[in-house]
Amino acid sequence: MSERQVHAVSAEIAGRTLTLETGRLAEQADGAVTVRYGDTVLLATVVASKEPRPGVDFFPLTVDYEEKMYAAGKIPGSFFKREGKPTENAILTARLTDRPLRPLFPEGYRNEVQVIVTTFSIDMVNDPGPLAIIGASAALAISDIPFLGPVGAVQVGYIDGQLQVNPTMSDMVNSRLDLVVAGTRDAVLMVEAGAKELSEEVMLEAVIQGHAVCKQLCDLQNELVRLAGRPKREFTPPPVDTSLEQAIAAWMGNRLYEAITDSNKTIRDQQTQALKQEVIAHFTADEPEEEVAARTAAVSEAFENLLYEQVRRMILDSGERVDGRGPKDIRPISVEVGLIPRVHGSGLFTRGQTQVLTIATLGSPGDEQRLDDLGIETTKRYIHHYNFPPFSTGEVKRLGSPRRRDIGHGALAERSLLAVLPPKEEFAYTMRLVSETLSSNGSSSMASVCGSTLALMDAGVPIKAPVAGVAMGLITASDGRWRVLTDIQGIEDHLGDMDFKVAGTADGITGLQMDIKTTGITYDIMREAFAQTREGRLYILDKMNAVINAPRREMSPYAPRIITLQINPDKIGALIGPGGKTIRGITEATGAQIDVEDDGRVFVSTADGEAAQQAVAMIEALTREIKVGDIFLGKVVRIMPFGAFVNLVPGKDGMVHVSELDVSRVENVEDVVKMGDEINVMVIGIEPGTGKVSLSRRALLTGETAEDRRAAGAGRGLRDGGARGSDRGSRGDGDRGPRGDGDRQRPRRR
Repeated sequence: MSERQVHAVSAEIAGRTLTLETGRLAEQADGAVTVRYGDTVLLATVVASKEPRPGVDFFPLTVDYEEKMYAAGKIPGSFFKREGKPTENAILTARLTDRPLRPLFPEGYRNEVQVIVTTFSIDMVNDPGPLAIIGASAALAISDIPFLGPVGAVQVGYIDGQLQVNPTMSDMVNSRLDLVVAGTRDAVLMVEAGAKELSEEVMLEAVIQGHAVCKQLCDLQNELVRLAGRPKREFTPPPVDTSLEQAIAAWMGNRLYEAITDSNKTIRDQQTQALKQEVIAHFTADEPEEEVAARTAAVSEAFENLLYEQVRRMILDSGERVDGRGPKDIRPISVEVGLIPRVHGSGLFTRGQTQVLTIATLGSPGDEQRLDDLGIETTKRYIHHYNFPPFSTGEVKRLGSPRRRDIGHGALAERSLLAVLPPKEEFAYTMRLVSETLSSNGSSSMASVCGSTLALMDAGVPIKAPVAGVAMGLITASDGRWRVLTDIQGIEDHLGDMDFKVAGTADGITGLQMDIKTTGITYDIMREAFAQTREGRLYILDKMNAVINAPRREMSPYAPRIITLQINPDKIGALIGPGGKTIRGITEATGAQIDVEDDGRVFVSTADGEAAQQAVAMIEALTREIKVGDIFLGKVVRIMPFGAFVNLVPGKDGMVHVSELDVSRVENVEDVVKMGDEINVMVIGIEPGTGKVSLSRRALLTGETAEDRRAAGAGRGLRDGGARGSDRGSRGDGDRGPRGDGDRQRPRRR
């Protein structure tokens, strides 16, 4: 057995060493690279099938990101104590890795390629997301799989007014920008960002600075390729039968243009499909039966190529789009709110034939989502889910769990609204939004951003400002011409070169996602795209503001009301009770949901105002800070010869000395009170250190006040004005009890 050849290369990136190593692990993979940045370590592996996958007209690439809980020293929280289906974070990281890699495989490549990135160690300092892209790219670069990379990737933050490449995870908590940019040495391939209302200029500069570091990472990977790279497999793209395309184009004449130029997607699709079937029937009519299937596939591919060229040529040559719009035109917009009864908020946003209904639901702090992944966040109070049923595109498909695309679209819309949400200190609710795509003809994710804004304002959530989103497209030509399109529809997304989605307020960008299908775009294209998105965003915001321009002052009567209390953190145990018994009892008695924070904040949630006040009263009684002068109606819980013990609040008793039971001398405690009696008492003393409480019934009968007691106590040199109620007894008034000094010690055993 030959000795393993281990090769490693390193570079300083943002003041920390990034190392790529190959040859030590996973030797049977076509490519395997370990990435280490600080103490975050990932293994990226790639394997490709030896033969093309038959019967497919797409590139079968699969990217998986495997979160291993041991990487952060955790044991999975499931019943089986092992990792199960991918977390949402794992799915989003897999998508983040897929998007810059996919455009860099040769056109027509149909071999199955599987990329698996496995987390070995997470140091909670260095974000593993960009490292997954770097590792996957490096593994492909050193493998024999055809690949036009490598690709570099970095994270960019905006902290204290300065852009910063690869900030630590703790630094990102205070960043106004969370941007990941990936690209080759020559161009940017992918951008993903959430921001707190940053300008287009800052966003573009962040991309430029990030891309500069991506170039260094590409150089590092090329160095590894020189040390350990394998020769690439031979791949010859399938030949294109241009003569068949020419024959079909001549036979159709102007009919393809006439079929696709209709503003209604359904009609356009029907006309295009009907023409395609005519073309197939005509050009397969004379084929032998055994050749019909192959000929049909060839004619179908030729027709799709002609459709691709027709749409792009129209846009580049004259700026004409299939629905008659110009490059910067936005489809007709319709906005409605408050459509659905009983829900807490709803917004319907329609743009052309894309329609999204978003429903807002408000819950208590206890409804926050608990995260069991490798991130530093443990809970999430704002949740956005995106659904894309098959009827939205007029198709019949199986319903099932959310697809990766659905999760990605939901995350983009969620990220785009985070910057305008009220902080928990001002609005304690958990917010869940669900965007139902009812009709889709492009840019449904940005429609869900608009629908989310409408639903939140309809629900009375005090958002900082409305947020709108718009998707841009790009058409390029081999001669260097290009044109940016505003508000792309489905056919332009499918046949175009870029999907550039931007969401934001009137003051700045809050969300950004860019994917391309070419080998990269220039800064000039991005600059123009940013400018057009701002124009489009402001136009859409005007349409939304015309219907609802501020959050409703009153929430839905069906939404819970949350009352916030602040208690002494030392009282949390008393409120919760042994095994949660006390707090559970309040919930059962009132129907209110009660959530307690470590800092002593208590949230009482219920739609019943009377029940809320009842729960608040019970909590205040449980956690009340007892002070001298306070008056309580308490129950007698124990009787001793020297006095009676009265329960003031759950878990806290005080003692009424026999001398404080009545205005006249009391010989026998039970002559005045009995077990279970409820009596009014005043706190006349609290013993420092022990916290023992002395009470008086007599003070209330004589009309004494706490100030009177303090003055009397000061005159006698006594603390807290309460010596007569001390559980030690008093030397005067004959109240030592028949057993003498021994009785004075017994209360110490309380």
